[in-house]
Amino acid sequence: MSPRTWTVGELLKVTTDYLQTKEIDSPRLSAEVLLAHQLCLKRIQLYLNFDQPLSENEVRGYRSLVKRRLRGEPIQYITGVQEFWSLEFNVGPPVLVPRPETEVLVEQVVGLCRKKEMPSRPRILDLGTGCGAVAVALAREIPEAEIWASDISRDALRLARQNASKHGVDGRVYFLLGDMFQPFRGGGRPFEVIVSNPPYVSSSAFSYLPPEVKDYEPRLALDGGEDGMAYIARLVTEGAGFLVPKGWILVEMDPDQTSRAMELMEQSGTYQSLRRVKDYSHRHRVVMAQKR
Repeated sequence: MSPRTWTVGELLKVTTDYLQTKEIDSPRLSAEVLLAHQLCLKRIQLYLNFDQPLSENEVRGYRSLVKRRLRGEPIQYITGVQEFWSLEFNVGPPVLVPRPETEVLVEQVVGLCRKKEMPSRPRILDLGTGCGAVAVALAREIPEAEIWASDISRDALRLARQNASKHGVDGRVYFLLGDMFQPFRGGGRPFEVIVSNPPYVSSSAFSYLPPEVKDYEPRLALDGGEDGMAYIARLVTEGAGFLVPKGWILVEMDPDQTSRAMELMEQSGTYQSLRRVKDYSHRHRVVMAQKR
């Protein structure tokens, strides 16, 4: 008996139902994204080709992708891409998958530029750049800016450089390897803006993260120490030394950490104009302040 011939529409329906029984988040979306990736199509093109028959190799390849998703692997690692700031970024196991809430960092820095709260050609530092999403988005939005980005992971920087090249800003984003401020301790001009999405999950909470996060995404980019505040505290205490007077620091964190971060800034006596910014779920996500 010859194997069954599947159409795009039939395979999507069966896969969606199956993923739903396995309690995979967004089963229809997952089914569509994986099939579009297998067929090298955009998702909308699946609907334009609903009755298209699929070859055995296409079905076999698709099933292998579905099996990876069933094991908990993030769909972004399977496809190798994630959208951020309406741009497509290459991602993989060396880096966190960029989250929508991190776009708040980009929004706020762009807002500071538009309000002319920094020079016309600002120097901006993105600490812990990961795949380079924030640095590249800022380079696209603020063409006159000089962007520096660092990460402790050599593999993360490799992906970040790919993404800078992919979006045509590789000549305007300078990537350095090192832990936090270490690559910048040799001197050089201070920055108008420091922006960071540091590790901020507490070590005790790490084991309670969803399997697709704790088992696949890099712990180095997630674990913020005993209370999750280790890197946030370093950013607050050390950041002012790398800012110009009236320069800004913006840090993403868990909503429950924002009050403590504000206290640290106030206690330092180094900052003014402290404020918290909400994400798209209306939860405080970013703390920002200006150096006195």
